[in-house]
Amino acid sequence: MDDEAIRGDVHGPGHALGRRRFLGAVGAAGAAVAGCEPSGGGGHGRAARPSKAPRRAVDAERSKPGDADWRIRPVGPQNAVEGYTDKVSVVPGEGFGLYVSTTAPGLRVSAYRIGWYGGAQARLIWRSGRLPGRRQSPPLLIDATRTVRAGWRRTVRVHTGGWPEGAYLLRLDAEGGHQRYVPLIVRSDRAAGRTLLMHGVATWQAYNTWGGFSLYQGQDGAYGTRSLAVGFDRPYDGNGAVKFLVHERALVVLAERLGIPLAYTTGVDVHRDPGVLRGAAAVISLGHDEYWTPQQRQYVTRARDAGTNVAFLGANTCFRRIRLERGPGGADRTVVCYKSAYHDDPYLANRRDLVTTDFRQPPAADPESSLTGVFYEGYPTDAPYVVHAPGHWLFAGTGVGRGDSFAHLVGVEYDRVTPGEPTPEPLEIIAHSPLVCNGRSSHADSAYYTVPSGAGVFATGTMRWVEALMAGTRESGRNHGMDGRTAAFVRRTTENLLRAFAAGPCAEHRPKPRDNVAAVYPGVSRVRA
Repeated sequence: MDDEAIRGDVHGPGHALGRRRFLGAVGAAGAAVAGCEPSGGGGHGRAARPSKAPRRAVDAERSKPGDADWRIRPVGPQNAVEGYTDKVSVVPGEGFGLYVSTTAPGLRVSAYRIGWYGGAQARLIWRSGRLPGRRQSPPLLIDATRTVRAGWRRTVRVHTGGWPEGAYLLRLDAEGGHQRYVPLIVRSDRAAGRTLLMHGVATWQAYNTWGGFSLYQGQDGAYGTRSLAVGFDRPYDGNGAVKFLVHERALVVLAERLGIPLAYTTGVDVHRDPGVLRGAAAVISLGHDEYWTPQQRQYVTRARDAGTNVAFLGANTCFRRIRLERGPGGADRTVVCYKSAYHDDPYLANRRDLVTTDFRQPPAADPESSLTGVFYEGYPTDAPYVVHAPGHWLFAGTGVGRGDSFAHLVGVEYDRVTPGEPTPEPLEIIAHSPLVCNGRSSHADSAYYTVPSGAGVFATGTMRWVEALMAGTRESGRNHGMDGRTAAFVRRTTENLLRAFAAGPCAEHRPKPRDNVAAVYPGVSRVRA
Protein backbone atom coordinates (compact mmCIF):
# COMPACT_ATOMS: atom_id res chain seq x y z
CA MET A 1 0.00 0.00 0.00
CA ASP A 2 2.91 2.35 0.49
CA ASP A 3 3.65 4.97 -2.04
CA GLU A 4 6.31 1.95 -1.50
CA ALA A 5 17.09 -29.62 9.26
CA ILE A 6 16.95 -29.57 12.86
CA ARG A 7 14.37 -31.80 14.45
CA GLY A 8 12.65 -31.44 17.77
CA ASP A 9 12.88 -28.53 20.19
CA VAL A 10 15.67 -26.20 19.12
CA HIS A 11 15.31 -23.83 22.07
CA GLY A 12 18.25 -25.29 23.96
CA PRO A 13 21.67 -23.69 24.48
CA GLY A 14 23.38 -26.09 22.13
CA HIS A 15 21.89 -24.20 19.17
CA ALA A 16 22.89 -20.70 20.20
CA LEU A 17 25.96 -18.88 18.92
CA GLY A 18 26.17 -16.79 22.02
CA ARG A 19 24.44 -13.48 22.14
CA ARG A 20 27.39 -11.12 22.03
CA ARG A 21 29.20 -13.14 19.39
CA PHE A 22 26.18 -13.33 17.07
CA LEU A 23 24.87 -9.81 17.40
CA GLY A 24 28.29 -8.42 16.66
CA ALA A 25 28.57 -10.45 13.48
CA VAL A 26 27.65 -9.22 10.07
CA GLY A 27 28.42 -12.23 7.86
CA ALA A 28 27.86 -12.59 4.18
CA ALA A 29 24.80 -11.07 2.54
CA GLY A 30 23.27 -13.23 1.83
CA ALA A 31 26.24 -19.15 -20.96
CA ALA A 32 23.56 -21.47 -21.91
CA VAL A 33 22.77 -20.65 -25.53
CA ALA A 34 19.44 -19.38 -26.79
CA GLY A 35 18.44 -17.75 -30.02
CA CYS A 36 16.58 -14.64 -31.01
CA GLU A 37 15.13 -13.45 -34.23
CA PRO A 38 14.37 -9.90 -35.32
CA SER A 39 10.72 -9.00 -35.15
CA GLY A 40 8.30 -9.78 -37.84
CA GLY A 41 5.92 -11.69 -36.54
CA GLY A 42 3.53 -22.44 -22.48
CA GLY A 43 1.26 -23.93 -21.04
CA HIS A 44 0.35 -24.50 -17.37
CA GLY A 45 -0.74 -28.15 -17.56
CA ARG A 46 -0.92 -30.15 -14.36
CA ALA A 47 1.41 -33.10 -14.06
CA ALA A 48 0.41 -36.28 -12.25
CA ARG A 49 4.02 -37.04 -11.38
CA PRO A 50 6.62 -34.30 -11.02
CA SER A 51 9.82 -34.64 -12.99
CA LYS A 52 13.13 -34.23 -11.21
CA ALA A 53 14.83 -32.78 -14.28
CA PRO A 54 13.97 -29.10 -13.63
CA ARG A 55 15.05 -29.45 -10.00
CA ARG A 56 18.38 -30.97 -11.04
CA ALA A 57 18.88 -28.19 -13.58
CA VAL A 58 18.35 -25.49 -10.94
CA ASP A 59 20.62 -27.27 -8.46
CA ALA A 60 23.38 -27.62 -11.09
CA GLU A 61 22.99 -23.97 -12.06
CA ARG A 62 23.93 -22.77 -8.56
CA SER A 63 27.43 -24.19 -8.78
CA LYS A 64 28.33 -22.20 -11.87
CA PRO A 65 30.41 -19.01 -11.74
CA GLY A 66 28.56 -15.70 -11.74
CA ASP A 67 29.00 -12.43 -13.58
CA ALA A 68 29.37 -9.42 -11.32
CA ASP A 69 28.80 -6.92 -14.14
CA TRP A 70 25.02 -7.45 -14.18
CA ARG A 71 24.29 -4.15 -12.44
CA ILE A 72 23.26 -1.17 -14.51
CA ARG A 73 25.15 2.10 -14.47
CA PRO A 74 23.64 5.24 -16.04
CA VAL A 75 19.95 4.89 -16.85
CA GLY A 76 19.79 8.30 -18.47
CA PRO A 77 16.45 9.93 -19.31
CA GLN A 78 13.43 7.63 -19.17
CA ASN A 79 13.21 7.52 -22.98
CA ALA A 80 16.92 6.75 -23.46
CA VAL A 81 16.13 3.04 -23.45
CA GLU A 82 13.16 1.16 -21.99
CA GLY A 83 11.24 -2.01 -22.72
CA TYR A 84 8.74 -4.65 -21.70
CA THR A 85 7.92 -8.29 -22.48
CA ASP A 86 4.65 -9.73 -23.72
CA LYS A 87 4.65 -12.33 -20.92
CA VAL A 88 5.28 -11.86 -17.21
CA SER A 89 6.72 -15.38 -17.13
CA VAL A 90 7.66 -18.27 -19.40
CA VAL A 91 8.52 -21.91 -18.87
CA PRO A 92 12.02 -22.95 -19.98
CA GLY A 93 12.14 -23.22 -23.75
CA GLU A 94 9.15 -20.95 -24.32
CA GLY A 95 9.61 -17.79 -26.36
CA PHE A 96 8.61 -14.25 -25.55
CA GLY A 97 8.47 -10.94 -27.34
CA LEU A 98 10.60 -7.99 -26.22
CA TYR A 99 9.48 -4.47 -27.05
CA VAL A 100 12.12 -1.73 -26.79
CA SER A 101 12.17 1.99 -27.45
CA THR A 102 15.44 3.91 -27.50
CA THR A 103 16.87 7.14 -28.76
CA ALA A 104 20.10 5.30 -29.63
CA PRO A 105 20.79 3.81 -33.08
CA GLY A 106 21.28 0.33 -31.65
CA LEU A 107 21.26 -1.83 -28.52
CA ARG A 108 22.05 -5.25 -27.10
CA VAL A 109 20.09 -7.34 -24.61
CA SER A 110 21.64 -9.50 -21.87
CA ALA A 111 19.67 -11.99 -19.75
CA TYR A 112 20.98 -12.39 -16.19
CA ARG A 113 19.63 -15.01 -13.82
CA ILE A 114 19.62 -13.84 -10.18
CA GLY A 115 21.12 -16.17 -7.56
CA TRP A 116 24.06 -16.51 -5.19
CA TYR A 117 26.80 -17.55 -7.62
CA GLY A 118 29.56 -17.26 -5.03
CA GLY A 119 28.54 -13.72 -4.20
CA ALA A 120 28.28 -12.38 -7.76
CA GLN A 121 24.47 -12.61 -7.41
CA ALA A 122 23.77 -13.15 -11.10
CA ARG A 123 24.92 -15.15 -14.12
CA LEU A 124 24.78 -14.21 -17.77
CA ILE A 125 22.59 -16.79 -19.50
CA TRP A 126 22.20 -15.18 -22.93
CA ARG A 127 23.19 -12.11 -24.90
CA SER A 128 21.78 -10.85 -28.19
CA GLY A 129 23.67 -9.49 -31.13
CA ARG A 130 23.28 -5.87 -32.09
CA LEU A 131 19.66 -4.88 -32.59
CA PRO A 132 18.61 -1.75 -34.46
CA GLY A 133 17.24 0.93 -32.17
CA ARG A 134 14.18 3.02 -32.77
CA ARG A 135 12.04 5.51 -30.90
CA GLN A 136 8.60 3.95 -30.51
CA SER A 137 5.23 5.70 -30.40
CA PRO A 138 3.97 7.73 -27.40
CA PRO A 139 1.78 5.99 -24.80
CA LEU A 140 -1.87 5.30 -25.48
CA LEU A 141 -4.50 6.16 -22.85
CA ILE A 142 -7.79 4.29 -22.50
CA ASP A 143 -10.04 6.98 -21.08
CA ALA A 144 -12.68 4.77 -19.40
CA THR A 145 -10.19 3.31 -16.91
CA ARG A 146 -7.25 5.69 -17.49
CA THR A 147 -5.14 2.71 -18.52
CA VAL A 148 -1.79 3.36 -20.21
CA ARG A 149 -0.53 1.06 -22.95
CA ALA A 150 2.64 1.38 -24.94
CA GLY A 151 1.30 -0.08 -28.18
CA TRP A 152 4.79 -0.67 -29.55
CA ARG A 153 6.03 -2.90 -32.34
CA ARG A 154 8.01 -5.94 -31.24
CA THR A 155 11.77 -5.49 -31.38
CA VAL A 156 12.84 -9.12 -31.07
CA ARG A 157 11.52 -12.55 -30.18
CA VAL A 158 13.68 -14.42 -27.68
CA HIS A 159 13.80 -18.20 -27.28
CA THR A 160 14.59 -19.51 -23.79
CA GLY A 161 15.97 -22.92 -24.66
CA GLY A 162 18.56 -23.79 -22.02
CA TRP A 163 17.43 -21.11 -19.58
CA PRO A 164 17.06 -22.57 -16.06
CA GLU A 165 14.03 -21.69 -13.96
CA GLY A 166 14.57 -18.54 -11.94
CA ALA A 167 14.19 -14.79 -11.62
CA TYR A 168 15.78 -12.88 -14.50
CA LEU A 169 16.75 -9.34 -15.31
CA LEU A 170 17.02 -8.51 -19.00
CA ARG A 171 19.49 -5.65 -19.27
CA LEU A 172 19.04 -3.28 -22.18
CA ASP A 173 22.35 -1.69 -23.24
CA ALA A 174 21.83 1.20 -25.63
CA GLU A 175 24.68 2.45 -27.76
CA GLY A 176 25.88 5.53 -25.94
CA GLY A 177 25.91 3.82 -22.52
CA HIS A 178 22.39 4.11 -21.12
CA GLN A 179 20.90 0.99 -19.56
CA ARG A 180 17.66 -0.29 -18.10
CA TYR A 181 16.19 -3.56 -16.77
CA VAL A 182 13.20 -5.60 -17.87
CA PRO A 183 12.22 -8.29 -15.30
CA LEU A 184 11.12 -11.78 -16.33
CA ILE A 185 10.37 -14.96 -14.38
CA VAL A 186 11.28 -18.29 -15.96
CA ARG A 187 8.71 -20.20 -14.01
CA SER A 188 8.34 -23.76 -12.77
CA ASP A 189 5.25 -25.63 -13.94
CA ARG A 190 5.46 -27.84 -10.85
CA ALA A 191 6.99 -27.44 -7.41
CA ALA A 192 6.39 -30.75 -5.62
CA GLY A 193 8.93 -31.13 -2.81
CA ARG A 194 10.34 -27.65 -3.43
CA THR A 195 10.07 -24.20 -1.90
CA LEU A 196 8.12 -22.01 -4.31
CA LEU A 197 9.07 -18.34 -4.58
CA MET A 198 5.95 -16.41 -5.65
CA HIS A 199 6.88 -13.07 -7.20
CA GLY A 200 4.43 -10.19 -6.72
CA VAL A 201 4.18 -8.95 -10.30
CA ALA A 202 0.68 -7.47 -9.87
CA THR A 203 2.05 -5.25 -7.10
CA TRP A 204 4.98 -4.22 -9.30
CA GLN A 205 2.47 -3.06 -11.89
CA ALA A 206 0.12 -1.35 -9.42
CA TYR A 207 2.86 1.13 -8.45
CA ASN A 208 4.24 1.58 -11.94
CA THR A 209 3.85 5.21 -13.05
CA TRP A 210 5.14 4.78 -16.59
CA GLY A 211 3.10 6.96 -18.91
CA GLY A 212 1.96 9.12 -15.98
CA PHE A 213 -0.58 6.78 -14.36
CA SER A 214 -0.61 4.06 -11.68
CA LEU A 215 -3.25 2.64 -9.36
CA TYR A 216 -2.25 5.44 -6.95
CA GLN A 217 -2.06 8.59 -9.05
CA GLY A 218 -2.82 10.20 -12.33
CA GLN A 219 -0.67 12.39 -14.51
CA ASP A 220 -1.36 15.33 -12.19
CA GLY A 221 -0.24 13.33 -9.15
CA ALA A 222 -3.74 13.14 -7.69
CA TYR A 223 -5.43 10.04 -6.31
CA GLY A 224 -8.72 10.96 -7.94
CA THR A 225 -7.24 10.73 -11.43
CA ARG A 226 -5.51 7.38 -10.88
CA SER A 227 -5.89 4.39 -13.16
CA LEU A 228 -8.66 1.94 -12.37
CA ALA A 229 -6.79 -0.69 -14.37
CA VAL A 230 -3.12 -0.93 -15.25
CA GLY A 231 -1.45 -3.12 -17.85
CA PHE A 232 1.69 -5.17 -18.34
CA ASP A 233 1.90 -3.90 -21.93
CA ARG A 234 4.22 -1.05 -20.96
CA PRO A 235 7.67 -0.65 -19.39
CA TYR A 236 8.25 -0.17 -15.67
CA ASP A 237 9.37 3.23 -14.45
CA GLY A 238 12.71 4.07 -12.82
CA ASN A 239 15.46 1.57 -13.60
CA GLY A 240 12.82 -0.90 -14.82
CA ALA A 241 12.91 -3.32 -11.87
CA VAL A 242 12.73 -1.29 -8.65
CA LYS A 243 10.14 -3.42 -6.83
CA PHE A 244 11.98 -6.66 -7.61
CA LEU A 245 15.37 -5.27 -6.61
CA VAL A 246 14.20 -3.73 -3.33
CA HIS A 247 11.64 -6.24 -2.11
CA GLU A 248 12.56 -9.59 -3.68
CA ARG A 249 16.13 -9.96 -4.94
CA ALA A 250 17.80 -10.43 -1.53
CA LEU A 251 15.52 -13.33 -0.65
CA VAL A 252 16.22 -15.04 -3.99
CA VAL A 253 19.95 -14.68 -3.39
CA LEU A 254 19.71 -16.08 0.16
CA ALA A 255 17.47 -19.01 -0.80
CA GLU A 256 19.78 -19.99 -3.64
CA ARG A 257 22.82 -19.74 -1.36
CA LEU A 258 21.20 -22.13 1.15
CA GLY A 259 20.86 -24.81 -1.53
CA ILE A 260 17.30 -25.78 -0.68
CA PRO A 261 15.22 -27.12 -3.60
CA LEU A 262 13.55 -24.10 -5.21
CA ALA A 263 10.82 -23.39 -7.75
CA TYR A 264 9.68 -20.09 -9.20
CA THR A 265 6.32 -18.59 -10.13
CA THR A 266 4.27 -15.38 -9.97
CA GLY A 267 0.97 -14.51 -8.35
CA VAL A 268 -0.53 -14.19 -11.83
CA ASP A 269 0.52 -17.75 -12.67
CA VAL A 270 -0.92 -19.14 -9.42
CA HIS A 271 -4.18 -17.41 -10.34
CA ARG A 272 -4.14 -19.05 -13.78
CA ASP A 273 -3.32 -22.56 -12.64
CA PRO A 274 -2.85 -23.68 -9.03
CA GLY A 275 -1.23 -26.93 -10.16
CA VAL A 276 2.20 -25.49 -9.41
CA LEU A 277 1.28 -25.49 -5.71
CA ARG A 278 0.52 -29.20 -5.59
CA GLY A 279 2.93 -30.91 -3.21
CA ALA A 280 5.09 -27.82 -2.70
CA ALA A 281 7.00 -27.88 0.58
CA ALA A 282 6.44 -24.16 1.01
CA VAL A 283 5.27 -21.06 -0.80
CA ILE A 284 7.01 -17.77 -0.07
CA SER A 285 5.34 -14.40 -0.55
CA LEU A 286 8.10 -11.81 -0.82
CA GLY A 287 8.58 -8.30 0.56
CA HIS A 288 5.71 -6.37 -1.05
CA ASP A 289 2.84 -8.53 -2.27
CA GLU A 290 -0.26 -6.41 -1.82
CA TYR A 291 -2.41 -7.23 -4.86
CA TRP A 292 -4.03 -10.68 -5.10
CA THR A 293 -6.96 -12.14 -6.97
CA PRO A 294 -9.52 -14.06 -4.88
CA GLN A 295 -8.53 -17.16 -6.83
CA GLN A 296 -4.86 -16.80 -5.90
CA ARG A 297 -5.83 -16.44 -2.25
CA GLN A 298 -8.13 -19.46 -2.41
CA TYR A 299 -5.46 -21.62 -4.02
CA VAL A 300 -2.76 -20.66 -1.52
CA THR A 301 -5.16 -21.34 1.36
CA ARG A 302 -5.98 -24.77 -0.08
CA ALA A 303 -2.27 -25.53 -0.41
CA ARG A 304 -1.77 -24.57 3.26
CA ASP A 305 -4.62 -26.88 4.24
CA ALA A 306 -2.97 -29.70 2.26
CA GLY A 307 0.34 -29.29 4.14
CA THR A 308 2.26 -26.59 2.26
CA ASN A 309 3.99 -24.13 4.59
CA VAL A 310 3.42 -20.45 3.81
CA ALA A 311 5.59 -17.43 4.64
CA PHE A 312 4.72 -13.76 4.26
CA LEU A 313 7.99 -11.82 4.29
CA GLY A 314 6.48 -8.37 3.95
CA ALA A 315 3.51 -6.41 5.26
CA ASN A 316 0.25 -5.28 3.69
CA THR A 317 0.09 -8.67 1.95
CA CYS A 318 -3.07 -9.89 0.22
CA PHE A 319 -4.70 -6.54 0.97
CA ARG A 320 -6.16 -5.51 -2.40
CA ARG A 321 -8.62 -7.70 -4.28
CA ILE A 322 -7.96 -7.51 -8.04
CA ARG A 323 -9.18 -8.98 -11.30
CA LEU A 324 -7.02 -9.96 -14.24
CA GLU A 325 -8.34 -9.12 -17.69
CA ARG A 326 -7.06 -9.22 -21.24
CA GLY A 327 -4.62 -6.77 -22.74
CA PRO A 328 -2.99 -6.41 -26.15
CA GLY A 329 -0.47 -9.09 -25.18
CA GLY A 330 -3.19 -11.65 -24.37
CA ALA A 331 -5.00 -12.98 -21.30
CA ASP A 332 -4.32 -11.66 -17.80
CA ARG A 333 -2.35 -8.63 -19.00
CA THR A 334 -4.47 -6.05 -17.17
CA VAL A 335 -4.70 -5.59 -13.38
CA VAL A 336 -8.10 -4.13 -12.41
CA CYS A 337 -8.56 -2.49 -9.00
CA TYR A 338 -11.22 0.18 -8.46
CA LYS A 339 -10.40 0.48 -4.71
CA SER A 340 -12.56 3.19 -3.11
CA ALA A 341 -14.39 3.70 -6.41
CA TYR A 342 -15.76 0.14 -6.28
CA HIS A 343 -19.32 1.42 -6.76
CA ASP A 344 -18.24 2.05 -10.36
CA ASP A 345 -16.91 -1.48 -10.81
CA PRO A 346 -19.10 -3.17 -13.46
CA TYR A 347 -18.91 -6.44 -11.49
CA LEU A 348 -20.87 -4.93 -8.58
CA ALA A 349 -24.23 -5.91 -10.09
CA ASN A 350 -23.66 -9.63 -10.64
CA ARG A 351 -20.24 -10.77 -9.33
CA ARG A 352 -19.88 -9.11 -5.96
CA ASP A 353 -17.20 -11.61 -4.92
CA LEU A 354 -14.97 -10.21 -7.67
CA VAL A 355 -15.51 -6.52 -7.00
CA THR A 356 -12.09 -4.93 -6.76
CA THR A 357 -11.86 -3.28 -3.37
CA ASP A 358 -9.84 -4.22 -0.27
CA PHE A 359 -10.36 -7.80 0.87
CA ARG A 360 -11.62 -6.58 4.23
CA GLN A 361 -14.24 -4.29 2.70
CA PRO A 362 -17.78 -5.05 1.50
CA PRO A 363 -19.48 -6.22 -0.62
CA ALA A 364 -17.55 -9.48 0.00
CA ALA A 365 -15.52 -8.73 3.12
CA ASP A 366 -12.88 -11.37 3.84
CA PRO A 367 -10.00 -9.89 5.89
CA GLU A 368 -6.53 -11.10 4.96
CA SER A 369 -5.75 -12.07 8.58
CA SER A 370 -7.54 -15.41 8.23
CA LEU A 371 -4.66 -16.46 5.97
CA THR A 372 -1.72 -14.30 7.03
CA GLY A 373 -2.44 -14.31 10.78
CA VAL A 374 -1.83 -10.55 10.88
CA PHE A 375 -3.90 -7.53 9.86
CA TYR A 376 -2.56 -4.56 7.96
CA GLU A 377 -2.81 -1.41 10.04
CA GLY A 378 -0.82 1.54 8.80
CA TYR A 379 1.65 3.64 6.89
CA PRO A 380 4.11 5.25 7.39
CA THR A 381 6.12 4.21 10.39
CA ASP A 382 9.75 3.69 11.36
CA ALA A 383 10.39 1.75 14.55
CA PRO A 384 12.64 -0.86 16.18
CA TYR A 385 11.74 -4.52 15.84
CA VAL A 386 11.36 -5.93 19.39
CA VAL A 387 11.76 -9.62 20.20
CA HIS A 388 8.93 -11.03 22.33
CA ALA A 389 9.52 -14.81 22.32
CA PRO A 390 13.32 -15.35 22.16
CA GLY A 391 12.97 -19.11 22.69
CA HIS A 392 11.02 -19.61 19.50
CA TRP A 393 12.71 -21.95 17.03
CA LEU A 394 12.75 -19.24 14.37
CA PHE A 395 15.23 -17.28 16.50
CA ALA A 396 17.50 -20.27 17.17
CA GLY A 397 21.17 -19.30 16.91
CA THR A 398 20.56 -15.56 16.99
CA GLY A 399 21.36 -15.20 20.70
CA VAL A 400 18.52 -12.73 21.21
CA GLY A 401 16.78 -12.12 24.52
CA ARG A 402 13.34 -10.80 25.26
CA GLY A 403 13.15 -7.09 24.56
CA ASP A 404 16.17 -7.01 22.25
CA SER A 405 15.53 -4.59 19.44
CA PHE A 406 16.73 -3.81 15.93
CA ALA A 407 16.44 -0.19 14.87
CA HIS A 408 14.36 0.76 11.83
CA LEU A 409 13.41 -2.83 10.97
CA VAL A 410 9.69 -2.05 11.32
CA GLY A 411 8.47 0.10 8.44
CA VAL A 412 7.41 1.62 6.19
CA GLU A 413 4.15 -0.32 6.47
CA TYR A 414 3.30 -2.80 9.20
CA ASP A 415 0.83 -5.48 10.31
CA ARG A 416 -0.31 -6.52 13.75
CA VAL A 417 -2.27 -9.35 15.29
CA THR A 418 -5.79 -7.95 15.69
CA PRO A 419 -7.94 -10.27 17.83
CA GLY A 420 -11.13 -8.51 16.75
CA GLU A 421 -10.55 -9.68 13.19
CA PRO A 422 -10.50 -13.33 11.99
CA THR A 423 -7.37 -14.85 13.52
CA PRO A 424 -6.09 -18.45 13.27
CA GLU A 425 -5.53 -20.49 16.39
CA PRO A 426 -3.11 -21.44 17.86
CA LEU A 427 -1.09 -18.34 16.97
CA GLU A 428 2.10 -17.22 18.67
CA ILE A 429 3.31 -13.63 18.59
CA ILE A 430 7.11 -13.79 18.52
CA ALA A 431 7.90 -10.10 18.03
CA HIS A 432 5.82 -7.24 19.44
CA SER A 433 7.16 -3.87 18.43
CA PRO A 434 5.81 -0.56 19.79
CA LEU A 435 5.45 2.18 17.19
CA VAL A 436 3.73 5.40 16.32
CA CYS A 437 1.92 5.82 13.02
CA ASN A 438 0.25 9.10 12.09
CA GLY A 439 0.30 10.14 15.74
CA ARG A 440 -1.30 6.91 16.97
CA SER A 441 0.50 4.43 19.22
CA SER A 442 0.28 0.78 18.23
CA HIS A 443 2.40 -2.35 17.66
CA ALA A 444 3.73 -4.40 14.78
CA ASP A 445 3.72 -8.17 15.27
CA SER A 446 5.59 -11.12 13.82
CA ALA A 447 3.42 -14.20 14.23
CA TYR A 448 3.46 -17.95 13.59
CA TYR A 449 0.62 -20.46 13.48
CA THR A 450 -0.05 -24.01 12.30
CA VAL A 451 -3.09 -25.77 10.84
CA PRO A 452 -4.30 -29.40 11.13
CA SER A 453 -2.45 -30.39 7.95
CA GLY A 454 0.79 -29.61 9.80
CA ALA A 455 1.58 -26.58 7.67
CA GLY A 456 3.23 -23.65 9.39
CA VAL A 457 2.51 -20.04 8.50
CA PHE A 458 4.81 -17.14 9.37
CA ALA A 459 4.32 -13.41 8.85
CA THR A 460 7.03 -10.83 9.57
CA GLY A 461 4.63 -7.91 10.08
CA THR A 462 7.04 -5.47 8.45
CA MET A 463 7.78 -4.50 4.87
CA ARG A 464 11.52 -4.08 5.49
CA TRP A 465 12.35 -7.72 6.21
CA VAL A 466 13.73 -8.61 2.78
CA GLU A 467 15.51 -5.24 2.47
CA ALA A 468 17.20 -5.94 5.81
CA LEU A 469 18.91 -9.06 4.43
CA MET A 470 21.43 -6.76 2.74
CA ALA A 471 21.40 -3.89 5.22
CA GLY A 472 24.76 -2.37 6.03
CA THR A 473 26.22 -3.35 2.66
CA ARG A 474 26.59 -1.63 -0.67
CA GLU A 475 23.92 -3.94 -2.06
CA SER A 476 21.03 -1.88 -0.76
CA GLY A 477 20.54 1.78 -1.42
CA ARG A 478 17.54 1.89 0.92
CA ASN A 479 18.83 0.68 4.26
CA HIS A 480 16.59 3.08 6.21
CA GLY A 481 19.33 3.23 8.85
CA MET A 482 19.40 -0.55 9.35
CA ASP A 483 22.88 -1.92 10.05
CA GLY A 484 24.90 -5.11 9.73
CA ARG A 485 23.74 -6.33 13.14
CA THR A 486 20.15 -6.20 11.94
CA ALA A 487 21.10 -7.92 8.69
CA ALA A 488 22.76 -10.75 10.60
CA PHE A 489 19.69 -11.25 12.80
CA VAL A 490 17.23 -11.21 9.89
CA ARG A 491 19.45 -13.46 7.81
CA ARG A 492 19.77 -16.14 10.50
CA THR A 493 16.04 -16.04 11.27
CA THR A 494 15.19 -16.32 7.57
CA GLU A 495 17.62 -19.22 7.15
CA ASN A 496 15.90 -21.01 10.05
CA LEU A 497 12.55 -20.40 8.38
CA LEU A 498 13.55 -21.54 4.90
CA ARG A 499 15.32 -24.69 6.09
CA ALA A 500 12.41 -25.70 8.33
CA PHE A 501 9.75 -24.98 5.72
CA ALA A 502 11.72 -26.88 3.06
CA ALA A 503 11.56 -30.01 5.27
CA GLY A 504 7.80 -30.40 4.90
CA PRO A 505 4.80 -29.62 7.13
CA CYS A 506 6.42 -27.65 9.90
CA ALA A 507 4.33 -28.92 12.81
CA GLU A 508 5.72 -32.39 12.15
CA HIS A 509 9.32 -31.44 12.98
CA ARG A 510 9.28 -28.10 14.83
CA PRO A 511 7.57 -27.11 18.09
CA LYS A 512 3.97 -26.05 17.66
CA PRO A 513 3.02 -22.47 18.47
CA ARG A 514 2.05 -21.53 22.02
CA ASP A 515 -0.99 -19.33 21.61
CA ASN A 516 -0.25 -16.08 23.44
CA VAL A 517 -2.66 -13.66 21.81
CA ALA A 518 -4.76 -13.19 24.95
CA ALA A 519 -1.63 -12.50 26.99
CA VAL A 520 -0.32 -9.90 24.54
CA TYR A 521 -3.71 -8.30 23.91
CA PRO A 522 -5.66 -8.89 27.17
CA GLY A 523 -9.32 -8.07 27.33
CA VAL A 524 -9.88 -8.12 23.56
CA SER A 525 -12.53 -10.51 22.29
CA ARG A 526 -11.11 -12.89 19.75
CA VAL A 527 -12.63 -13.69 16.38
CA ARG A 528 -11.34 -17.03 15.21
CA ALA A 529 -10.73 -17.69 11.54
